[in-house]
Amino acid sequence: MYKKFNFCLLLFLGGSLSLQAQQNTSTKVEALIGKMTLEEKVGQMAQITLDVIGKGNDRFTSAEPFSLDKQAMEKALLKYKLGSVLNTSNNRARTPAVWFDIISQIQKTAMKNKGIPVIYGIDAIHGETYTAGATMFPQQIGQPASFNRQLVHRAAEITAYETRASSIPWAFSPLLDLGADPRFPRQWESFGEDPYLIAQMGVQAVKGLEGEHNDVGNPIRVASSVKHFLGYQVPISGKDRTPAFISDQALREYHLPPFKAAIDAGAKTIMVNSGLINGVPVHANPKILTDLLKKELGFKGLVVTDWGDIENLYQRDRVAKDNKEAVMIAINAGIDMSMVAYNYEPFCDDLVALVKEGKVSMERIDDAVRRILTLKFELNLFEKPVTNPKDYPEFGSKAFEDAAYQAAAESLTLLKNKDQVLPLKAGTKILVTGPNANSMRTLNGAWTYSWQGEKVEEFATAYHTILKAMQDKAGKENVTYVPGVSYKMDGKYFEEYEDQLDAAVAAAANVDVIVLCLGENSYTETPGNLSDLYISELQTKLATRLAATGKKIVLVLNEGRPRVISKFEPQMAAVLQTYLPGNFGGIAIADVLFGKVNPSGRLPYTYPQFPNALFTYYHKPSESRSTTEGVYNYDADYNPQYVFGQGMSYTTFAYSPIKLSSEVLKANEKLTVSVEVTNTGKVAGKESVLLFSSDLVATLISPDAKRLRGFDKIELQPGETKTVIFQLSPQDLSFAQADGKIITEAGEFSLQIGNQKVNFNYVP
Repeated sequence: MYKKFNFCLLLFLGGSLSLQAQQNTSTKVEALIGKMTLEEKVGQMAQITLDVIGKGNDRFTSAEPFSLDKQAMEKALLKYKLGSVLNTSNNRARTPAVWFDIISQIQKTAMKNKGIPVIYGIDAIHGETYTAGATMFPQQIGQPASFNRQLVHRAAEITAYETRASSIPWAFSPLLDLGADPRFPRQWESFGEDPYLIAQMGVQAVKGLEGEHNDVGNPIRVASSVKHFLGYQVPISGKDRTPAFISDQALREYHLPPFKAAIDAGAKTIMVNSGLINGVPVHANPKILTDLLKKELGFKGLVVTDWGDIENLYQRDRVAKDNKEAVMIAINAGIDMSMVAYNYEPFCDDLVALVKEGKVSMERIDDAVRRILTLKFELNLFEKPVTNPKDYPEFGSKAFEDAAYQAAAESLTLLKNKDQVLPLKAGTKILVTGPNANSMRTLNGAWTYSWQGEKVEEFATAYHTILKAMQDKAGKENVTYVPGVSYKMDGKYFEEYEDQLDAAVAAAANVDVIVLCLGENSYTETPGNLSDLYISELQTKLATRLAATGKKIVLVLNEGRPRVISKFEPQMAAVLQTYLPGNFGGIAIADVLFGKVNPSGRLPYTYPQFPNALFTYYHKPSESRSTTEGVYNYDADYNPQYVFGQGMSYTTFAYSPIKLSSEVLKANEKLTVSVEVTNTGKVAGKESVLLFSSDLVATLISPDAKRLRGFDKIELQPGETKTVIFQLSPQDLSFAQADGKIITEAGEFSLQIGNQKVNFNYVP
């Protein structure tokens, strides 16, 4: 009761502080800008990583325990007057008390310069990444699998609270890239492949982080940074930070809507795509950063680079001859703050020189600084530069842990359940095996206590692996564990070795069911690139040899992207996709396998069956058609392993025929779509009701097979019926033309919910 009261009190006080901070913010900002020198303004535009101002400060080695280097800090914050610091030290999580000490010292130093505080930023990816004891939720790819907006909002809300408890006001989250390529090493950081789903969950994440009214001055809210604007996750090669080729039509149809939704929801900052689109580095592209983002979309917030990306313009992409030209190109393109990371002196010195030479206008500098200072005022940093962990009694609380467990439980997606092998019965003799069976690192993935997640085991000893959770649920006497294959935890993410593989196969003789835990070790960004989408050879060997024993196998997939399993999937009795479910994933998995939790997750992407057969569910008609008549065979084989939205339950649901408020939708009107859903099984269950539309004929642009237009999640007791209602406007049925213009054409459309379909006409 006390904690609940305290939380509400913080909400009230935070709201008051936020209103106070917003009063006359523009006047305060302009007055401060008028007093600042050029050097002070440029300093505000630079962001460095924490290790730069730490003892032993180089990018490869730093002393532990970490401490600040006073001389280095004063040079950065007082001589160069830098405006922002990010990241943790030595790639390691810190306690809230340590964060408070570090950031208090930084702010005390920084504010000697006209009282201007630093804005500290952190990669709070699925919880407060770099804080020991913080609540770790499922990674972002698992959250939309729940199709539960409230769970996503709550996860972001708790992340904001615990980030502020760490004295940090800025979270580099959520990621709103289109996660449409399963080869990409950061697909698991996305909300999946569907623009509508990403947009809906992105808005929930922004509002959870910033508050319903974006009152980021509230001490339990943070500024969000939606990323990576724009088109980051679809490079031709499938590898991180390599070139993408995206038409104007595709950019606006699939990639832009989630970012537009987040901007409309009030997101305070945006991080830029590190790659290239159509040969042009995005950090050098004024058409994207200024014309589209700032002018067309009206984004008034702060635009920050990703790590070292201005330097990349000359070091990697060769569109600038040196650092000075790279700075000129990026700032003129629309960058407000450079995540320089390490070498801040060249950025600042070159930008000052560029202004003096007239190659970057003072107007552009003032615009950038205005955005930075406005955010600092909105965050109430001038009045309260540091938040104290003592004011956050719910940090790591049972209530927060319960929310993480619930998010994990509703994300788990049952893809196959032959002969109802699941749920498992009490007393069943079980072999638990596979490289992901006894690892907290693989349950969490990267961005957990360290960048690549390699330090998870050090910080997560209090939580349950799949094995430990299965032993607790079934009884140790009923569970045999032999790894069979293990990861080389000190090697690259894909390095594995046989670990009692023969013994694992032999152990199958003495059990009723095998729980085979396969997937990936943790990775992110370029270290997570792959060359073969098939799951590894050793894991395939383990699966096929176990299948040869004739025992029923429950395949538990614990992976950041859908690794191809078609070589052995037919021999699996059940398949449970767990994604990266976080610290409470092990318990949630055991609860689903034994029926305590009825699975309700659905795939947020299309699961491929072969590496050279990659599709999204909204593929074009030419990608899925029967054999053409005549001598030539133009059969197009749409053959995913599992389709977008697929997910099974331990109960069954029946859908009534779809009802429409009218058979004709007119301009400026809305169409009401309703369906009744009944639980026809014997146990309670949650059902995600998905509404798809299909444009039967379009002009010039071949229409997508179908598109998600709405979803809702309901819970039904056995025999219970509920009515789900959606509303569609003409805008919901629009698409981008070749020139990027968004239109809704007159004509016939089809709607689908479950196994029910109905048609209607749109008449402008």
